[in-house]
Amino acid sequence: MQTLAFEVATTFVDDAAALAIGAGRIIIKILTAPIERLANACDVAGVLPRRRAVRRAWADRQAARCQRWCRRPWLDRLFPLRALSRLT
Repeated sequence: MQTLAFEVATTFVDDAAALAIGAGRIIIKILTAPIERLANACDVAGVLPRRRAVRRAWADRQAARCQRWCRRPWLDRLFPLRALSRLT
């Protein structure tokens, strides 16, 4: 019974933390929206879209690297908990 109460409490704390993080992101997005609009209006040379493209390409490379890494079955035999590394 004590374990069940502990699990309920930790689940509640985790959910509350996720709610606070999500609310914080929403507030930050609302507060920085005018600054983003001003930055996009002042971007004459087109630097911001290039930065976004570079960041997106980097994320795609990381995802491809993860897929290549996770396809190796011998790693799963060496590290039985390797499959849990993709969990967030």
